Amino acid sequence: MTAIKIEGAKVLIVGGSSGMGLALARRLLDEGAFVTIAGRSQERLAAACRQLDDDPKLGIYAVDISREEEVAALFRIVGSVDHIVSTAADIEGAYQLLPSIELAAAQRVVESKFYGPLLLAKYGAAHLPSSGSITYTSGVAAYRPAARGSLVAAVNAALEGLVRALAVELAPIRINAVSPGWVDTPIWSFVAGDAKQATLDAMAQRLPAGRVGQPEDIADAIRFLIGNGFTTGTILHVEGGHRLV
Repeated sequence: MTAIKIEGAKVLIVGGSSGMGLALARRLLDEGAFVTIAGRSQERLAAACRQLDDDPKLGIYAVDISREEEVAALFRIVGSVDHIVSTAADIEGAYQLLPSIELAAAQRVVESKFYGPLLLAKYGAAHLPSSGSITYTSGVAAYRPAARGSLVAAVNAALEGLVRALAVELAPIRINAVSPGWVDTPIWSFVAGDAKQATLDAMAQRLPAGRVGQPEDIADAIRFLIGNGFTTGTILHVEGGHRLV
């Protein structure tokens, strides 16, 4: 087996300005890849660039992946890539009990975690080589749903169905997803507010792994999926044993 080369590869990371995407960008840059991080906020992208020491192999691009015309323009500018990764998620207002769910919040979740990934595949596949890959992030909520989490659980499950279908349709391009558990990222500020640390600490005590995840744990899993040429249509669970408890 010949390992897929990362040094010199071109990787697009949507959602790369923070959390898991930023950790992946740092890892791939350290391995010699050329990385473009994309997201909606030019300000956050610029801040991420500074955190990555303004690496000369790093590019940034502001895009809203829920808008088809912006995704099409993204690939016209970026051109050919070897791998596409999306860690993007807009869950502000999503964690509500059913009577309090606002349709606008539901639409933002669907747009960022389903329509966006669909559009990335639609426009990105033609820019990938046959050895290329697309990797998404779903989440443990699809398997261990909780009250207030129905929207996220449903969209994660839908995304995983898309992964399996695209793995067949776009073959031999590989399509996979990482399903993280609870990971200490900025997104928890939206979910738990001031109770973020206490909430994460309580989950850490429940998990077989004895801790919640770190962005680097998910970056490591995505790196595996990018580099393993015999893995496609797969959901890689990286959740500290959360599905067991």
